[in-house]
Amino acid sequence: MLDYIIDKLPQYGIFLLFLIIFAETGILITFFLPGDSLLITVGMFANPEMPNHIKGLDIFHVNIALVLAAIIGDQLGFFLGTRVSDKIWDRPDGRLYKRKYMEEAHDFYVKHGALAIIGARFIPVMRTFVPFAAGVAKMPYRNFVFWNIVGGFVWVTGLLWAGYLLAKTPLVNSIDKVILVVIFVSILPLIIGVAKRWMKARRDAAAEAASK
Repeated sequence: MLDYIIDKLPQYGIFLLFLIIFAETGILITFFLPGDSLLITVGMFANPEMPNHIKGLDIFHVNIALVLAAIIGDQLGFFLGTRVSDKIWDRPDGRLYKRKYMEEAHDFYVKHGALAIIGARFIPVMRTFVPFAAGVAKMPYRNFVFWNIVGGFVWVTGLLWAGYLLAKTPLVNSIDKVILVVIFVSILPLIIGVAKRWMKARRDAAAEAASK
């Protein structure tokens, strides 16, 4: 998919990049679109010293456009979360749902919203669903907007310029390996989180079995 996007850049340029980043951050069903790897790759091809440099792909224009795309995308996710929030909060307690879970999520976003919003930017899938979850949990809107802007700027600018600078190093000859490393580092927190939950579930199950 990434190769296809790069091939289309000379034809559709910044508009295509804007749509991809917006969709990946704001539309729940397009969580699979490339984010980190796309930003680094685009940064590389925006550098005039890069072999096969894409003419007309100005790093500053791309930076501004994609920061806006990332911010607007998260705003959409938060808005969608607020739209279904009341229905979820008003549900009666059941086997899988407890109102206290929503209250705990709300308290978390009030206390640690900055960490959640900024940190999720660098984790695939999470950056799509965390803004939605923040809306569902009724994170204070002012807090969300501020940290959304900060997170969008740091994420896009950091990875875009990392790619731009990499184009001036010998690593540019191993771009495929660089992208694989980026993808692995991006999903590592997700893998660790899943592993921790799985180990905790096993420990809880073992403790419950031992108590019987």
